[in-house]
Amino acid sequence: MTAVPPIRLGVADDSTLFRRGLCLLLEDAGFEVTIEADNPSRLIALVESEPPDAVIVDIKMPPTFTDEGLRAASEIRVRHANTGVLVLSQYLEVHYAMKLIDEQVEGVGYLLKDSVSNVAELTDAVRRVVAGGSVVDPGVVAELLARRRRDNPVDDLTPREREVLSLMAEGRSNWAIQEGLFISARTVETHVRNILMKLGLEETPDDHRRVLAVLTYLRS
Repeated sequence: MTAVPPIRLGVADDSTLFRRGLCLLLEDAGFEVTIEADNPSRLIALVESEPPDAVIVDIKMPPTFTDEGLRAASEIRVRHANTGVLVLSQYLEVHYAMKLIDEQVEGVGYLLKDSVSNVAELTDAVRRVVAGGSVVDPGVVAELLARRRRDNPVDDLTPREREVLSLMAEGRSNWAIQEGLFISARTVETHVRNILMKLGLEETPDDHRRVLAVLTYLRS
């Protein structure tokens, strides 16, 4: 039986301590870290030389520590469509998450650095991005829901439907929602159908379009 090659990753962060720790954590989890960079320019150059399956990059990097990492991630996605990007942020900054997803919904993710301490959550996010999925930190989803106006259809959702909506917006499949909430597949399908109907969104079997539609609605 042919062995499956490990997922190859690039890691970029100006903090040597954090970067090295993250690389060791990922390698212990079975990934192969082929690129390490302490600035966006070096990350882009190394990706050009040998594109990995995905890159994990901090948003705020030298020289201005604003959005260099985000811009590097966007450039990598344009040049290498098969390389996923997972952006990490120290603080919850919804506008950065929305900018990333506005440009590309497939193979992208946004997580808070606090999530790195949860190995299962981090490795799951990496694999989903590599597979072409999308990952949105639950904190972003919660913030978007909190910002909704009073007179909007979200208020018509039941508590359970809100839970399902949050998981949908994170990019979870129906199966993942079923497992996470301990409900049947048919119940999940019913909740999803009701949510899309109440939000005035067209139902589609395409998970990426569904996530994009939900995020676009929440963002408005």
